[in-house]
Amino acid sequence: MFIEMSVKGLTLDPLTNMPIVILKDLEDKRVLPIWIGLFEANAIALELEKITTPRPMTHDLMRDVIAGLNARVIKVVVNDLKNNTFYAVIHLNSNGNQIVIDSRPSDAIALALRSGAPIYVSAEVVNKAKSIDMTKESEDTDQLKEWLENLKPEDFGKYQM
Repeated sequence: MFIEMSVKGLTLDPLTNMPIVILKDLEDKRVLPIWIGLFEANAIALELEKITTPRPMTHDLMRDVIAGLNARVIKVVVNDLKNNTFYAVIHLNSNGNQIVIDSRPSDAIALALRSGAPIYVSAEVVNKAKSIDMTKESEDTDQLKEWLENLKPEDFGKYQM
């Protein structure tokens, strides 16, 4: 089973200052935080804010190459969680053929936003993520979990690099 989600915003982990993309299901019942890199966070932030760059960024290039090959992004799926690492796939349609490409979730999400494609997360990943060790060796795990559980939409604001 897959749950459709949307990007609710970007925030910074208060302990590590690493960017986190926040996915939320369409019924506002489940939230999935995914830690991502700075470059991917910047790509997602640019698209969320509808900021255009003078030259295509990497995810714009991906979208344009896919379109140039007469293909389109059908959906992206965050499909696994192993050893605190999320995995995703990008589903393309090319001349009636479906192609599935392995991807980091951050790249898949950035491409989905640019392509207008839906974002799905497997129910198994959502369940696994509830028990994820978000800080590995940090003693502040409970503090971080509490902070994530209490995030409000106004906490997202504009993401600054």
